[in-house]
Amino acid sequence: MKVAKVIGRVVATRKVDGLEGIKLLLVQPTDWLGRAKGEPYVAADSVGAGAGEWVFIVAAREAAVSLKKFVPVDAAIMGIIDGVQLDENYEKSLREKK
Repeated sequence: MKVAKVIGRVVATRKVDGLEGIKLLLVQPTDWLGRAKGEPYVAADSVGAGAGEWVFIVAAREAAVSLKKFVPVDAAIMGIIDGVQLDENYEKSLREKK
């Protein structure tokens, strides 16, 4: 699983039948401190996440089977993160990385 922040919504007027009714969100991958890491991408939302929320995501086949119907998606939001408690040594090592 990966962590990301929801930064927007993608509207598609036409999509694969299995994706009807599934919200598509634009997510920015982050590290465990919430700092941006990599390029944003689209993820299918299976939990009702919204803009600004921190979420965890699965990718590849796990994403496709995580939705109610098997659909061709590369990423799916599987949960909304309420908070993270990091070991102080690990957090310190993350903060030292640039």
